[in-house]
Amino acid sequence: MTRLKLSDITDGKPVKLTIEIPARLHRRLIEYGTVLNGGVHEDAPVPEVLIPPMIERFVASDRDFAKARRRTHASSSR
Repeated sequence: MTRLKLSDITDGKPVKLTIEIPARLHRRLIEYGTVLNGGVHEDAPVPEVLIPPMIERFVASDRDFAKARRRTHASSSR
């Protein structure tokens, strides 16, 4: 079984953004959704559903961001 980094797609209160992505990335996201759906294209998560948790996971795993955030919070609480 394929072990993907994205596993939990939860619903939350959305904030609408409009972005443009390259067609190649769009195709890859469609493929990713299909793989995430067990290889079945029907009812697979669409890019609009995949992108938010992917970005959230990226930000959560960015160590440099976490360090900078801690420094910012520490200096603002003084």
